[in-house]
Amino acid sequence: MLFLSLSILLSVLLLLNFRLFPRYNINTFQAIVFNYPICFITGFLLLPAGQSFSIDFSQTWTWLALGLGVGFILTFLLSGASTQRMGITATSLANNLSLVIPVCFSLFVFQAGGGAAAFDSLNYLGLVLALVAVGLSTYKKETTVEQTAGEASLRPKRLGLSTLLPVAVFLFYGATNTMINYMNLRYIPSADKTVQVTLTMVVGAVAAGLLMLLLRIIQGKERIQLRSLVGAVTLGVPNFLSFYTLLLALSAFGSNGAFVYPLYNIGVILLAALVAALFFREHLSTANKIGLALAVVAIGLISWQELAKI
Repeated sequence: MLFLSLSILLSVLLLLNFRLFPRYNINTFQAIVFNYPICFITGFLLLPAGQSFSIDFSQTWTWLALGLGVGFILTFLLSGASTQRMGITATSLANNLSLVIPVCFSLFVFQAGGGAAAFDSLNYLGLVLALVAVGLSTYKKETTVEQTAGEASLRPKRLGLSTLLPVAVFLFYGATNTMINYMNLRYIPSADKTVQVTLTMVVGAVAAGLLMLLLRIIQGKERIQLRSLVGAVTLGVPNFLSFYTLLLALSAFGSNGAFVYPLYNIGVILLAALVAALFFREHLSTANKIGLALAVVAIGLISWQELAKI
């Protein structure tokens, strides 16, 4: 439970970084790109004694890990944009309700934790509620001032395509977490290989991020800002550690994603909502509050059998 608790705290810290970057004029894109070299350094320092890091391109898992690293940076960019535009609560809900995807794969494809035989009507109800919760959590209105006959009035304004950001976060996090679980089942049979495989994924993210940054610099869309390096450190260290501790939690519970992901996601959703309310005064509409409540209920229903064993 220690690794799981640490992963929850560190994951909320990531969203906190995204929320604070605009306040301190930190370039979010550059902070995300540079955070992955910081991730690599952090992971390299955590290599078990006697182990060294190298990339074996003859192994199938190496290419899967590098590709997953590219998915990491794309998902992170979406998460940063969603947090800044839609808020911490909506983004954390979309992020953590994405457990629907890895849980389904864990039960039906990977056959972990007893497989699909243990899935009942309550589990299916949880899946449906999770999708409803994502929709309700993304519902948000902004007000705009309109002048009518010399009088100012406030009217709601739709956020348009911005509401799709949490949906994109939902899909991308679901896909990457599914691949993480697959990698953990197939290629990380013991905890001492966790850092080795994780560093390979980070290398993929580093390469993709630096290439994206180089192209934007050539196009004249970016200029390196030193303060982005500070943001990269505050983002990179918890980024690697949140992922690392989640992998350790999966290993500790026999790679049973149906057990680990519900607890992890409930914890992140509730803690993120608390942080958003206390420190950023994020306003939740009635629909958002219903979505938050449904999210917790949905996660509980999806894996109630495993949670009942606690």
